[in-house]
Amino acid sequence: MKEEFLHYLWKYSLYDPDCLFDNEQNQIIVIHPGEYNRDSGPDFFNARIRINDTDWAGNVEIHTRASQYYSHGHHLDQAYDNVILHVVAENDRKVFNTKGEELLTTELIFDTTLYDKYLNLVNNPFIIACQDEISKLDKFFLHHWMNSLVIERFQDKSEMMLKIFSETGHDWDETFYRILSRYFGFRVNTEPFEMLATALPFKIIRKHADNRFQIEALLFGTAGMLEEGLFKEAIHDDYYIKLIREYKILSVKYSLQPIHGWIWKFSRLRPANFPTVRLSQLAAMLSVTGGLFSKALEASDIRQLKKIFEVTASEYWDDHFIFGKSSRAYSKNAGSQATDIFLINAVIPAIFVFGQSRNSPHICERALDFLENIHAEQNSIINEWKTAGIIAESAFYSQALIQLRNNYCKKRRCLDCRVGSKLISMGKQFKNKEDLILEPNLRKKG
Repeated sequence: MKEEFLHYLWKYSLYDPDCLFDNEQNQIIVIHPGEYNRDSGPDFFNARIRINDTDWAGNVEIHTRASQYYSHGHHLDQAYDNVILHVVAENDRKVFNTKGEELLTTELIFDTTLYDKYLNLVNNPFIIACQDEISKLDKFFLHHWMNSLVIERFQDKSEMMLKIFSETGHDWDETFYRILSRYFGFRVNTEPFEMLATALPFKIIRKHADNRFQIEALLFGTAGMLEEGLFKEAIHDDYYIKLIREYKILSVKYSLQPIHGWIWKFSRLRPANFPTVRLSQLAAMLSVTGGLFSKALEASDIRQLKKIFEVTASEYWDDHFIFGKSSRAYSKNAGSQATDIFLINAVIPAIFVFGQSRNSPHICERALDFLENIHAEQNSIINEWKTAGIIAESAFYSQALIQLRNNYCKKRRCLDCRVGSKLISMGKQFKNKEDLILEPNLRKKG
């Protein structure tokens, strides 16, 4: 039996409370199981139990067998001296702490069908282990879990964003610029875009917000794309030559050092996603007076937010994908679907993290509302959930389902998942929907 399963039983009191006895067969009453600890030290902190009218407060340690207290070395660790109860599935020996005091040890008695259900989930060959059962749960219960998963997904991204925030001297405009640049790379060119944003600070771009051509010169030049010999067909291209001239002036003015142009990747990309086209689109996005991040924060609905980021590459790129080589003419706009993905993965998380950093719930709530008003992503993960009978109604749900699949299902963290936890606690047989215990929706509007 896995120890994590015993943690689950103890945390949710899924055992027979009438069968908890101390070493002298006195009944143990659990007042509070304690706070679950995932770090080093005892498994549950600040638990409270009662034995014969005496209340005890302290920590709880859990093992499948009592003897594991020794094999894990806890008998030598003073951090475990405040353990008031040792909970086990099998009490195979007496154990003592560093002071030589015997630990109060008790065996958990529970319905074995719970463990059968747990094993059925973790041993299921499908990534979504509960795909045949999840759709039977109440929608309100699922929505509450989806809300928590979206926030968890944002918080996972917050570590990276706050690290950039610290590196930029706590400048949110600079931080937002670096986040946008990172996601402009479409994974293939993420690193070059990050290097570019570091080599070309936003404070320089901001000074030229009213001149898109100069921003393009700054971006292409610092990206190393104006290096001699990189685009051999462009040696007589007027636009390319003008960019070189402009960048020479600006690079001297701001002491800019280009990154190497050879690091940019073009292979295995659709021409419309070539870094040349993407840099021109980024220039269009940055050609905003008053600050791009301020504009994003001012947006009151998804239409206003989309309008800021639905950009088109400059006219030169209508019939080019690379410098100096003509192609079939058409406007290189970001496209609605590409803009949605950009908003979902970069802009909206940044707004949420900003709101959290300012302790501003209404900004965080607005970020969640933005997600609810964007169409759900269409990818293989969302298709897996469709097979399980779960339809993503918006980007809010698709982001939650991606988080659930990658951080819980794939890692078989069924006991940490509210869906898995509920399915296990219900045993092998389902009850009617009316009999299911629902959890309240903690997200409040307004």
